[in-house]
Formats: sequence, structure tokens, C-alpha cells
Amino acid sequence: MRMLFEPDDEDFEAAAEMLASRVEEWAREHDEVADGFVVQAALDYRHNGTADGRLGLWRAAHVEEFLLDWLPQTLTVLPGQPVPDGPGSLLALLRYLDAAGLVDPRGDGLTALKRAVSCAAGEFGARMADRTRWGLAKFWTVTAAEQGVDIMDEAAMARFAERARIGEVPYDRDVLDAIMTRRVTAGSAQVERAEPQLPVTLAQEDVLRERAAAVPLIGQLAQLAGWAGSEGRELTKAGRLRVADGRDLVRALDTGDPVEQVRTSAELPRVNLLFAWAKQARLIRVAKGRVYAVAKARPVLADPLALWERAFEAFFELRGPLLGGPNGYDATSMLFDVYQDVLPDVLNALYSLPYPMPWPRLRDSVHLAYRMSFALGGAPEREQRAWLLDADHDLRRVLDVLEYFGAITRERGMADPVFLDTALDEPLTGPQLPAGMPAELAQLLGSLPSVPDPGATARAKELREELASGPVELIRLTDLGTRSVRQRLLAQGRSAPLVGELTHAPAAGLLGVLAQEYDPEHAEAELAAWTAAHDSPEAARRLLLDAIRTTPFRTRAAALLDTLTTALPDGMELLRSLRGEPGLAPTALTVLTQRGALDHEDLTDTEAALMVAESLLQLLDLGGEEALLEALLAQGRAEAETAIGAALASSHPDQAGLDTLRRLADGPLRAKATQLGRLNAARARQGRSTAKKRKRRG
Repeated sequence: MRMLFEPDDEDFEAAAEMLASRVEEWAREHDEVADGFVVQAALDYRHNGTADGRLGLWRAAHVEEFLLDWLPQTLTVLPGQPVPDGPGSLLALLRYLDAAGLVDPRGDGLTALKRAVSCAAGEFGARMADRTRWGLAKFWTVTAAEQGVDIMDEAAMARFAERARIGEVPYDRDVLDAIMTRRVTAGSAQVERAEPQLPVTLAQEDVLRERAAAVPLIGQLAQLAGWAGSEGRELTKAGRLRVADGRDLVRALDTGDPVEQVRTSAELPRVNLLFAWAKQARLIRVAKGRVYAVAKARPVLADPLALWERAFEAFFELRGPLLGGPNGYDATSMLFDVYQDVLPDVLNALYSLPYPMPWPRLRDSVHLAYRMSFALGGAPEREQRAWLLDADHDLRRVLDVLEYFGAITRERGMADPVFLDTALDEPLTGPQLPAGMPAELAQLLGSLPSVPDPGATARAKELREELASGPVELIRLTDLGTRSVRQRLLAQGRSAPLVGELTHAPAAGLLGVLAQEYDPEHAEAELAAWTAAHDSPEAARRLLLDAIRTTPFRTRAAALLDTLTTALPDGMELLRSLRGEPGLAPTALTVLTQRGALDHEDLTDTEAALMVAESLLQLLDLGGEEALLEALLAQGRAEAETAIGAALASSHPDQAGLDTLRRLADGPLRAKATQLGRLNAARARQGRSTAKKRKRRG
């Protein structure tokens, strides 16, 4: 059972339906109530309504948004129908995920989630009844039903829609206006999926604190706040530093600004940037013509890492001081207008890359955003190049400051071959983007409308030649930069794995995350850290194997064991040893076969029967009973009965699954075979009749 699907993965619907049925069955066994439709809605919310799409990761904020926003918008309750128990059904889902080992350990714990459900339950009924919180489709569907239209009749709904279009349908205009206003301001319930990021490894916090303390800019900001002090310093009428104070700060902060013949502090760009930065970081404040140190910032000023993080967040708001000239508004390039969009995308593109980003690739990727944002295609090529050069100059200024700040490093070297293999071939001529493009820039470009660009191929060729011709500037995030970018990603609800964050996770949760989001190298490091946190490697391994053994989904068990095999130095040796372990043998045989380490000819009769059972149970996992029956009968009724007989005679440990196969063999299999036989016979008769008619005509 996968708990993460690509946005357009057609398997999601079937998986959500199957999981909802499991939750309903589990709820009945535990005297709870779960509405399968609401459970599917909850899974759809995490899949389509959030940036990360992780079905097993729930936080209190997700609970609140689902119950008080998503369901009121999307769950249609027709006149006379009771409102489903949204809170109770969600709680059943959360409890089931926990019991089945499907919970992502990076979410909130079950106790906190229960509390969040309880808090939201008090408002749920009122939110569902508030029509201004409905979605547009729900509004018109309920309106049609209230006026006697059969909403299951497509023709009747089409006639209703036409009557509504020409103004013949009465409806509450105030409610519709509120819905449309909310739709414009808050956007659709559907959320664009963010590209996943690779796991990262960071130094310990005390090491990062030492590195932050060594950044010159951190000392300058602290000095500037100390200079302002609690008594404050007088400013000019324009709110600038006085010239004498500016000159003093040049010397005190060692900014390197030239002070000769300076008539105004506006001519001291580095001091002014620090002044604006300190204000934006809430280290100093301006009041009544004076600048003061912010008293509440003292704890931040005393902690270099906290100060670095505060300054990093402020950097995203420094467009004017960085790019706007002396008065902050004299834009010199296109970057000024899109700074707050491009800067996060550039930093996110650098995040978690296993190799440094070559400047030409970063530059040309950002150029694509400029071309789309400013419709440069209609301008002469010479003007386009001039505009892009100006924007490059400003982007380099931003990178200079980031390097001085300790967020990035730059060096010269050869670009990694991956950038040559994926050099932006015709990026604007369709929705397909090159495999391997940095995730954030691919997302940025993929979200833009497609526009034919005849010059794209030539530019891609120039980029390849530039990257291959010799050393180029290579850019990467530092640990400090990586840490703060990661915090921003997490605040946006995005996935940003960190090696070591799963040290205290349950074994099932650990393996689930490794299987879904970790590459082999980082999975090995994460597993090693998790193992080291336990009493012994043997005890840790027992927990991991127990988690696989008790997983209620056959496909998930195979995925977890395959992940464990990859992440352990002796993984293949362990995998082969499990062929004789009763609870894990079917899973081990499956993984060995999938890896090509075992042929069907190598299986004993007992193992062959186990593999038959395992295959059938995996089909049952993936598609449900109907899909399993169709797959079986596609081989013929006799073959289907033989396969089920072999499975039932095996010693497969999944007794519940075998009971399902036994029930299917006792009735549904025969009924399905009879149904298919009649259908095939009817088709055959139809075929013979058609052939006779053709013969007569001939």
C-alpha cells in the first residue's frame, strides 16, 4: 500500500477506495463509525489539497483545514440527507493509520490529532451549513436538487445549466457572490503539488551556531543595533542616517564604503543596506525621527544562529535596498519586479542538489522565467539580450550578498555531466520539461503557460557549449543556507527530509518514509542513525523485521523489505536468510525474484505455492476483489481454480487474506465465470449473426 502518489497517478483512486474500505471494516470491528465517502475525501484532500501529498502525514492544521474548509467546499449533501460524521470518520482514519503502521512519524502524534478533531468538531456542523463556504460545483448541484432536478441525469443537468446561464433559475445571489469572492481571494481547493526534495544532512546545531557567529554580517548587524541603543540616534528629516553617523558606521562596521566627498548617507550603499536589513529583521526601529534598538530583540542578538535565521528571513524583503538604487524604487532590471518570486525559487533550486549548480544553468533557467513574465518575445533580440544582461547583473549582486552572508559558496570548476544531459531543450514549446531539471525551477517553469519560442533550441545548444567548454562558476548552499531554506519549505507544508530526524520513529514509520522519499545513500545513513539509537543492532533489526511481518498490506511489506535490503550493508545476505522464516518467506521470495536473485525454477514446491498465494494477495491489495477475479478468469476458469487451490494449500502467514480467497472461490469466482461465459457467448452469437449478414450481402 503506497502512501504517496504522483498528482496524475491513476492508481490513486483505486488505492483510496481500497484504503477507505479497510478503514470501514476496521471501524466496524472496533465499534466505531466510519463513512467511507468521508474517508476517501480525507485521502483526496491530502493528495490534491496539500503541497506534499503524503497520505499518512497529518498535523493539527490538516485536521482543521479538512474539517472546516475542504469538506464544506467539496462534500455535497443533498436535501433530506443527513450530514455525514466528518470528525468521527476522520478520527477513524487516523486511528486506523496508526494501528496499521501507515502513519508518517513526522506528523503530529495521535493524541494531538484527537485533540484537533475534538476542537474542530464543535464548528463542523455550522461550517457545513454555511453556504458561503461551499464550492461552486456544490452550490449549483444543491440548487438544482432543491428545484427538483435529477442530478444523476446528465441531460436534465445540462438543461438546468442552460436555464441558469440565461437567468431563468432562481438562486441566492448574495451567497453566490460570497462564494465567487472567496474563490478569487483564497483560490481553488485544489493545490498544486510541490516537487519533492532529496534528503539533506546538516551539522549539529552547536556547530551551525559557531559558523553563524563567524559570519561578518552577523557581527555588523549586532553592532548596528548596539550603536542605536535604547536612547536612540537622530535621523535626517528624510529618515536617513546623518552623514557624520554614516561615516562613523563605515569605520565601525568596516563596510568599505568610500567616504570622501560624501554629501548624504544615501551615497553609502553598504551601510544603507545594513541599516535597512536591521530594520527589516526587527533589530532596530524608527520612531519620531530617531532610530532605536528593539528591546525584544536582545535574546536574538545574543544567539548568533537565531540572529542569522532572523536576517535570512528579512533578506526576502530587501528588494528595494538591494536593487532599487538610492531611493529604493529606481529599478534597474526585470529582477526588481519578480525578486520575491525568483529568489525563493533560486534558493529552492539549489536545495538538496547532490552537486553544485553551474551559473550558466541557473542564469538561463531564470531567463526562462523572465521571458514568460515579461513577454520578451516581441522585442528585438538585441534589446532582449540587454535586458537579460541587466537582470544578470542584479542577480549576481544578490548572490554576492548571499555569499557574504554565508548562505552560499561559489567556486570555479567543471559542471556535473547531468547538466549537459538535461540542457533545457525547447522548454517553452510544451508541457514536458527535461528530466533532471532542478525541481524548483522545473516547477516554476511548468506552472507557466506554454508559448512557442523558436529561439529555445539555439539557446539550449549555446548553454551546452558553455557548460562543456571549461570551468564555470559553481554555486551551492552552505549548511546555514540549507537549514533556513528547509525551514521555509516545512512552513509551506512541503516535504524536506533531514537525515537523523527519524531516529526515534517507530520501525514501520521509518521504513515507510525511507521507501517513499529517500534515495539509497541517504536511506543507508538514516537507517544507521536509527539503529545506533537502539540498544543493539540485533534489537533494531528485530523491530524492523517485525514491522514488515505485521504490515497488513502485501505490496507494502515487499516495498519495505526491499528498502531495508538496500539500506543494510548485508541486506542481500539477510534477504536470502528469510526464505525459511515462516512469517516473512513470501515477502522475501518476492523481493528476491524482483531483484533477479531468484528464478522460478529455483523455487521448491512449498515456495512456489507461497509465491502463488503472495501474487494473488498482492493483486487483491492493489485492485480489490473484482480486479482479482477478472485477472484470474482472464487465464481461464480452470486455471483460476487451480491457482486459488494452490494458494489455499500453502502455508502463507496471511490467514485473513487466505480467508478472502476461500470466500471468493466458494461463490463469487463461479458467479463471475458464469457471467463472463454468458457475455462471451452473446458476443460470439453477435459475431456469427454479423458474419451471416455480410455473407448474404456479398
